[in-house]
Amino acid sequence: MTVTTVDPATGERLADHPHTTPAEVEAILARPHVPRPPGERAALLRALAARLRAGAGTFASLVTAEMGKPLGQARAEIAKCALVCEHYAGRLPALLAPRRVELGGESGYVRPLPLGRILAIMPWNYPFWQVFRAAVPAVAIGDAVVLKHADNVTGAALAVADLFADVFGPGTLDAVVVPPDRVGALIDDPRVAAVAFTGGDRVGAIVAARAGAAVKKTVLELGGSDPFLVLADADVPAAARAAVRSRFHNTGQSCIAAKRILVHRAVRAEFLDAAVAEVEALTVGDPTAPGTDIGPMARLDLRDGLRRQLDATLAEGARLLAGGGRDDRPGAWFPPTLVEVASADTTAFREETFGPFGAVLAVADEEEALAVANASRYGLSCSIWTRDTERAAALAGRVAAGSVFVNRVSESDPRLPVGGVKASGHGRELGDAGALEFANLQSVRIA
Repeated sequence: MTVTTVDPATGERLADHPHTTPAEVEAILARPHVPRPPGERAALLRALAARLRAGAGTFASLVTAEMGKPLGQARAEIAKCALVCEHYAGRLPALLAPRRVELGGESGYVRPLPLGRILAIMPWNYPFWQVFRAAVPAVAIGDAVVLKHADNVTGAALAVADLFADVFGPGTLDAVVVPPDRVGALIDDPRVAAVAFTGGDRVGAIVAARAGAAVKKTVLELGGSDPFLVLADADVPAAARAAVRSRFHNTGQSCIAAKRILVHRAVRAEFLDAAVAEVEALTVGDPTAPGTDIGPMARLDLRDGLRRQLDATLAEGARLLAGGGRDDRPGAWFPPTLVEVASADTTAFREETFGPFGAVLAVADEEEALAVANASRYGLSCSIWTRDTERAAALAGRVAAGSVFVNRVSESDPRLPVGGVKASGHGRELGDAGALEFANLQSVRIA
């Protein structure tokens, strides 16, 4: 059997990739993994970063071809992968140092040790970055990784595996191309120590249940319906620019995009005028062309699902502000669309919208904004816009989200842990916490 990848801009076939055979999977899992010394791991991570930068054009073109990301954004994704390698190379000495604990005359310390082999089940929306942000912290600790990537970015999965093999040698990161009905056996296999999953909460729950039955740890980075709060004293033009950038970057296909935009009624009209102008200024077109802001969505079924959500939201009384039409070109095209809803009880606010479709709701005050923000079943990240940063910091502590950003868009950074609460998952990626998720934090006490 094979997996066929397709260019979402044209619908044309890109490549056929054979499934990894059971014998090939067995060879991967049977290969012993002995972590290299920390200094050597750090040097190899720096070498990996250098290889990413040197091959950025080739890797970015592959990302654009397989999932439609505009080429400039794909290049930025590759650069961020290099950055995470360099970050952990620099953090290794402090990250791995035993932490001394005062025990009243006895000696004690806590040290991180590798767990073994981690199964990383990754999504398509950031074909390189999602893999690197999950794998590099684990590799830094001394773990090995088996990658099961989304089918539509199989070429990217194999390119990442080849890159790791070239720099680290075989066995540090291996990619397998298997259908969904073979993933459970990977989770069950005793040579897999833990599972990292990024994707939708429905499949995440299935993965977590399977891993839990095998008494294995999971880190789940699931869906998001992130609130973007614009308070009455915000810099409204800046907030509007940021909201549009957050909602429509990567053609809106991001877990931490601004999906529910909550605007104080006092600045509603100014915000809507500015936001509509920003949306209408976006350049939609060939993702390989310079200056393109919005390319196609990654797959036809994703486009059709977003269309159903938009139609349902409009039927519920939403007002169309920008976009909304149909694009009949071959490929998975969806115009950047913005609506204003009269109530949070609409499809666009109840469900996660994963594509270039944003929704704005006017609120009476920050208390209503907070209540609506927290009413979602998701809790990934939040952005708050106000000139009073002390007020924002206090408000942030009341937001049910793994990350809060004040006067800036939600975005991941290798130096800070990311992850969610509620249906957005559990555990953390990135930062020191992300590396320690897949470590055995061994306590040693000496009398």
